[in-house]
Amino acid sequence: MIRKPKNFVSYKNVPESYLKRRQLQGSANPFLLWGLGVGAVISGDFYGWNYGLAAGGFWGLTIATFLMAIMYVCMVYTLAELSAALPHAGGLYSFTRNAFGPFWGFICGVAVTIEYVLATAALVFSMSNYIKPLIPGMPSYLVWLFLYTLFVGICMHSLELTLNISLFLTLVAIMMLGIFYMGMSASGVFHTELLFNIPAEAGQSAFFLPKGLHGVFAAIPYAIWFYLAIEMLPLSCEETKDVPRNMPSALISGIVTLIILSVFTLVLNSGVGGGAAAIGKSDIPLAEGLEAYFGKGSTSEFITALVLTLGLGASLPTQIYGYGRIIFSLSRAGYIPRQISITSKNHMPSRALIIGTILGLICVVLIAFKTGSGVDAVILNMSVFGAVISYILVMLSYIKLKLSSPELSRSYKSPLGIQGAAVGSALAIFALIACLFVPQYQPGMCGVGIVLLIATFYYFFFRKNRLVAQAPEEAAALTKIR
Repeated sequence: MIRKPKNFVSYKNVPESYLKRRQLQGSANPFLLWGLGVGAVISGDFYGWNYGLAAGGFWGLTIATFLMAIMYVCMVYTLAELSAALPHAGGLYSFTRNAFGPFWGFICGVAVTIEYVLATAALVFSMSNYIKPLIPGMPSYLVWLFLYTLFVGICMHSLELTLNISLFLTLVAIMMLGIFYMGMSASGVFHTELLFNIPAEAGQSAFFLPKGLHGVFAAIPYAIWFYLAIEMLPLSCEETKDVPRNMPSALISGIVTLIILSVFTLVLNSGVGGGAAAIGKSDIPLAEGLEAYFGKGSTSEFITALVLTLGLGASLPTQIYGYGRIIFSLSRAGYIPRQISITSKNHMPSRALIIGTILGLICVVLIAFKTGSGVDAVILNMSVFGAVISYILVMLSYIKLKLSSPELSRSYKSPLGIQGAAVGSALAIFALIACLFVPQYQPGMCGVGIVLLIATFYYFFFRKNRLVAQAPEEAAALTKIR
């Protein structure tokens, strides 16, 4: 039975036709889910992570990556249990809403939206850098429009097409990385000493931490980039076959795959070409590594650009899928205008996909014109900040639900339990502090803070009395109220 909550919000009862016009359908299997999860993240092995070399040196980034890998493992097991218990399209928003109420659920949903919209924008911007040798002279904004149009079109066509293309591109990306790893290690272009050629600050060691301990802090956002977006998998719960069995399997196998790839990328890509000093400043780190292997020339540039564009493309349909589902679920529940969540005849949240794409294009254009070079690093940090906020909320939600709702059906239970979620929460808080600690990251963090502040005012003045009781995420929470 649904009862009215005692937290100064009110719900609108909607007719049965409301949910019929807002339905997702699908039966994704574990292999397709693995492709979706790994595909969402794998572009992080192609760009972005390398800025951590300049920020903290090789060992600084390595320490940061080790800590963030632990955080993600803890979170993945947390999400596996929560997904089996609350299999809704809202994902992290749904879990937080069930634990801490509609306001914090909404804030979590906004943070997730920021993460995927900006991560996609950063990816589109970076892909344009790889594509330029293929189509010299084409303006960047036309490349951005082409990439968004192509992959949003795929995501609007059907779930089957989205998942199969994501899986294919993910396998291609892994193959490209595997060829890179074998080529760098067998060709003699990798040299261990190149890992440590970043100039040390006064009083620091060039070998160990050339930027000191603060370099570890500064490298945290880039270490997160190796794994960011694996947490999007619970957004596919309403389109997954046998969620309690398949979702945990996909999450766990996905993070294991990503950790293995991150180790090889970090070591082998940092020790080629101009070494960590050059790779840490590059917009296209894998391309520089391949150039060290093939040499310079128009033919090698063309092949490198083509190969890396295919590799990066794996994350585009998956991240677009992610922001489409979170915007859809927030709209279906009434947190943002309900018309956005109306699905097409093939049960795709087309309106939500279009809204997210427009926001992403606006962000990449504004930041590109303002900052010029390094725009992907700026967007990257903003995306990471939004992600870390959602991580803290969801792992605290896990702890809260374990203590306050022991009766919640849990067909899968995390072997790490509350202790794992506590460790993950502590590391996520550390990552949040690290983002705030570095002065050059603060403008981007302020931008995210402003968006969350606007969202807070929007919730209290426009949406808290317009929520939808029958939305699956809300109905699950309201049935628990006593």
